[in-house]
Amino acid sequence: MASKKQILLPIGVLGVSVALFATFMAMKKPPEQKQQENIAPLVEVTPVNLTDVTMQVHSYGEVMAQEQTELVAQVSGQVVSIAEQFVKGGFVKQGDELIRIDPNDYEAALIEAQAGLAQAQSALEIEQAQAHVAKTEWQRIKDNANAVIPSELYLRKPQLAEKLAKFRAAQAQVKRAKRNLERTSIRAPYDALVTAKKISLGSVVNPGNVLGQIDATSIAKVRLPVANQDLQYLIDGGIGAKVTLTSEVAGKMRTWQGSIVRNEGVVDKRSRMTYLVAYVEQPYQQAYPLRFGAYTNARIVGKSVRDAAIVPSHLIKDNRIALIDNEIKLMFSDLEVIREQDGMAFVTAGLQSGQQIITSALEYPTQGMQLRLDEQEPKTAHTQLALKED
Repeated sequence: MASKKQILLPIGVLGVSVALFATFMAMKKPPEQKQQENIAPLVEVTPVNLTDVTMQVHSYGEVMAQEQTELVAQVSGQVVSIAEQFVKGGFVKQGDELIRIDPNDYEAALIEAQAGLAQAQSALEIEQAQAHVAKTEWQRIKDNANAVIPSELYLRKPQLAEKLAKFRAAQAQVKRAKRNLERTSIRAPYDALVTAKKISLGSVVNPGNVLGQIDATSIAKVRLPVANQDLQYLIDGGIGAKVTLTSEVAGKMRTWQGSIVRNEGVVDKRSRMTYLVAYVEQPYQQAYPLRFGAYTNARIVGKSVRDAAIVPSHLIKDNRIALIDNEIKLMFSDLEVIREQDGMAFVTAGLQSGQQIITSALEYPTQGMQLRLDEQEPKTAHTQLALKED
């Protein structure tokens, strides 16, 4: 028989355990209700703005003078005078005398030619008088003459023709002497910039020697290469279009306005580009001179498009773009893209003003998926892909 102690001890331990369990259960708090999290992807958006867009075609080129002239000696002699402004970089006006070649020999040649002309003229007048006398004499004696037609020698026609030829030759000599004398003075044919000087005072020159070079300053021209596919964005192939030239002057970017005046009419064999020629009037009289030899970037004004949207090209994939609808769900829109340039796409169909374009990256975008918007203001900078490659 078990003792009373052996029976009561287990019962007591069990009772204490039950009491402790009941106490712990009374102290335990019920689990808190957790708020269900919204696991929809967080996205950023930017609004669509439709506006009238004027397309531009970008190009580049070197500034050159429309007219360039090499000054070449046409007579020989010693250089006796050079204008002060006839130095490289100097500006000259139309008609300015730049170089004077010793004219003494040519002045003497002119006097000699004029004297020869006077002699020839005198001889011609004498011969004309003699021919007139011969003709009058023939009229008087023709009734008693055996020959009905007088000989030309009798009427002094050969002699008159000889004197007339000598007179005309003397006239030509005077004209040539005057022209050679004029050529001793080399003058600027137009307002120009001196770009080369190849003689000095006292130099002896001969016909054909190059004395220098001048560039006309009335108009600067720039040959602008344009890709064949970009010509479609220009009106009339760009003829008459306005163009803005940009170049750096003294460390700062400056701009000049010009216009396209012609198409060179051929495709360059090496670059396969079409060259348009832009003119800028009075380049050296601008607030900041457009100097010959400078390299410039050009923006040619092209066609205008109404109600177009300009969106970053990286947001478009397969001509589709991701939008967010009124229920904050993803939707795709098919676009009509007419041009992509400088990372931007010109869209003429598929977007409406006020729609929200998704600018955030999405791992697996699907039509109708639930999204949520960033509580901050929508950002206009687009730095991520809206659609990610699968």
